[in-house]
Amino acid sequence: MPLFPRPYWMRQIASRLVYLMPLKAVGTAVFMVIFFWGYFGILRSPLFPATTMPLTVVDEWVPVTALAFPVYASLWVYASLPAALLKEFRPLILFGLWMAAMCLFCLGIFWLFPTSVPPAGIDWRLYPEMSIIKDVDANGNACPSLHVAAAVFAAIWLDRIFRAIGASRILSGLIWLHCLAILWSTLATRQHVALDVLAGVAVGTLFGGFGLRHALRAASSREL
Repeated sequence: MPLFPRPYWMRQIASRLVYLMPLKAVGTAVFMVIFFWGYFGILRSPLFPATTMPLTVVDEWVPVTALAFPVYASLWVYASLPAALLKEFRPLILFGLWMAAMCLFCLGIFWLFPTSVPPAGIDWRLYPEMSIIKDVDANGNACPSLHVAAAVFAAIWLDRIFRAIGASRILSGLIWLHCLAILWSTLATRQHVALDVLAGVAVGTLFGGFGLRHALRAASSREL
């Protein structure tokens, strides 16, 4: 017997990560490829001219900083964690379907009611760390922020998963802290304005909450 055995929740995380690992890895990669194909296609060819989103006092409170870029980019790992930690096949599929439904909902809004963020009036050459997103991702597809919606969606599922395995409250708190940091990063990189973030929170909460309830009903043990 090990002198210092790992806590139960740590053993649970390890076993969940290896469960259906090839399927999870390939499925996540395929999902992202299809998503970006649709996202950038709509970004280039919206149905109507984009409406510029208004600024609020909240946008003035959040300064631009290059430190926000790694937090912004961490979304793609963060949003993949629930799938990596699910222990049953059916909830795994439902996670992907509800995430896809949310993405399609937002892409439909982007196509029918395109929006963009206002010019930031910033010389982005002073922030070379952000050159990737500024060169690749234009200022369209703004409201609701799908970046924010995906973070909130993932946080709802991760919170439930970590409670199911009896993880420490500190770890559960870090889940939501990371989510809030991603929300902040969308403002600090000027990829979105506060109204985009608010709409993204609403969308992520709606789809994440309903998707989680559906998955819990489908899980054989009523746990994820």
